[in-house]
Amino acid sequence: MSIVCLESLTFGLGHLVRAADALGERLTLLTRDRSYYTYELDRLPADALDVVETETFDVDGLTALLERSPRPRGLISSTDTWTLVAAELAERLGLPGLDPAVLRLTRDKSAVRRRLYEAGLTRGRAVPVTGAGPETAEAILKEPGLPAVLKDTAGTGSQNVWLVRDPAELDAVLAEAAGREFRGRLFAEPYFAGPVYSAETLGWDGRTRLLGVSSRLMSPEPYFREEITAFPVAFPEPRRAALERWLGDVLAAVGYTDRFAHVEFVLTADGPEVVEINPRIGGALVGEGLCRALGVNVYEALVEAALGRRPALMDAEPPGGPAVAFVLGYPAAPGVFTGVAGLERLAGLPGSPAWYPVRAPGDLVEHLADSRGYAGIVYAEGDTAELATHHAVAAANALRVLTEPAGPTSAPGPVPVLGPAPDPAPAPGAAGEGGGGGADGG
Repeated sequence: MSIVCLESLTFGLGHLVRAADALGERLTLLTRDRSYYTYELDRLPADALDVVETETFDVDGLTALLERSPRPRGLISSTDTWTLVAAELAERLGLPGLDPAVLRLTRDKSAVRRRLYEAGLTRGRAVPVTGAGPETAEAILKEPGLPAVLKDTAGTGSQNVWLVRDPAELDAVLAEAAGREFRGRLFAEPYFAGPVYSAETLGWDGRTRLLGVSSRLMSPEPYFREEITAFPVAFPEPRRAALERWLGDVLAAVGYTDRFAHVEFVLTADGPEVVEINPRIGGALVGEGLCRALGVNVYEALVEAALGRRPALMDAEPPGGPAVAFVLGYPAAPGVFTGVAGLERLAGLPGSPAWYPVRAPGDLVEHLADSRGYAGIVYAEGDTAELATHHAVAAANALRVLTEPAGPTSAPGPVPVLGPAPDPAPAPGAAGEGGGGGADGG
């Protein structure tokens, strides 16, 4: 093994294998369950990479595994869940990597907000939420005030995120949150209203390059469910340059000055406000979109950074390609996922649309108010991000994600239908990783 990937995002493994090959490296994937990568592995030659199934949260076991000959030359981690495991592992093995303290900071949304506030890069502070009683509600009403967002310091995929617009909602959210388990701790921050974007950046040696900005169309309030993404957003050059400078300042404030970053932000009436900083390449089909829209395999930069080398993409002028967009496909109702109707129609639609599956038939879909509920992604292209969005939405509207009831003991309660409208005729069993500042990526 020469390059080790500690788990991976759902999509992008094929690009990563090809990037390693192009740079003369052999990729090894360490995973708890190779079936998670079935879509990507099925599209690669059987000998394209080495896959080792092991317990990927066991740092001692991973260290022992990787200390055997031949030792790896680099370590890649592209997921929030394994960010800190990978940081400790790289440090133990003496591999090129980022300061674990910086990565711990980026994984604490409350600490990031505090650091940005101290640097004058946000108008709002983070306020710890310490209970569910009237004293806590009173403290939140005082600061940050309403509207506010309450969320998990280490959350992902828009899970455990609440918008609070009035005192009644605040009392209800505090009561609901008291019964939840969190990856980190609950805190409150101001709700920054406006369109949501994510900046896809690459940094090295203190310089940040803005590769482009993805749009993030969200579900209606009060949920923060991601619906549609398009890349690249066509900002006028002065605004694009200003965003690049601002992003450089934001990333420097938290000490994250190398490698890919996926920075979610809101363009408020008073300027950009950070939602969160993800120390990785973007999830879902963001990496795919970067490769196609820029006309290069951006995963080569991921491999080069893992080897401790300045990525060539920092200085290259990519040839460019089509703009891209994708729509997350949610069912109309929770239950057992049974399939997707209408896939045969995609071939006759503009934009070369394609369906990227995330769930397999038989999977239980319980949550539709956040990104845990989507079963797959509809991808399409166009001459501009706007046209690509039109193509992707038209393709998504031709499909129905189907579920059937899961049974009285496992079926969750009703949730709002936020995605593409279901067909007027109910599907079998059907009843079918924001605009605002609280959305969290997966």
